[in-house]
Amino acid sequence: MSGNGHSNGTGRKPAARNVLGGKLKECSRAPLTGFFRDGCCDTGPDDHGVHVVCTMVTAEFLSFSKATGNDLSTPAPQFGFAGLQPGDRWCVCAARWKEALDAGKAAPVDLEATHEGALQYMTLSELKAHAIAD
Repeated sequence: MSGNGHSNGTGRKPAARNVLGGKLKECSRAPLTGFFRDGCCDTGPDDHGVHVVCTMVTAEFLSFSKATGNDLSTPAPQFGFAGLQPGDRWCVCAARWKEALDAGKAAPVDLEATHEGALQYMTLSELKAHAIAD
């Protein structure tokens, strides 16, 4: 588990929860995602982008994201980032996913791997409407 500075009084971080109320599942290790680069869309006080929505990126979403200032598809080797391809899973900023949703470009979401903090930006119904089919 990642250390995000939150404590439950025992000195240990409480288990992160997903939007369905269960334990937060891993989003992706290849490519390695998450604010803490631990594969999970967990968050903490230093995560100003609130990278909590686990998506399976599409070409349409990547294009929208690039056009609105967040290029996720171009490699940035200086940061160890190979660039995303359609079908990759990635923890995206809650506000960016909501912006894509409002523009009709939202990528599919893994509900069990999407942090409950996403519900501060969109409804569970909106997320469920874009859920990755099991």
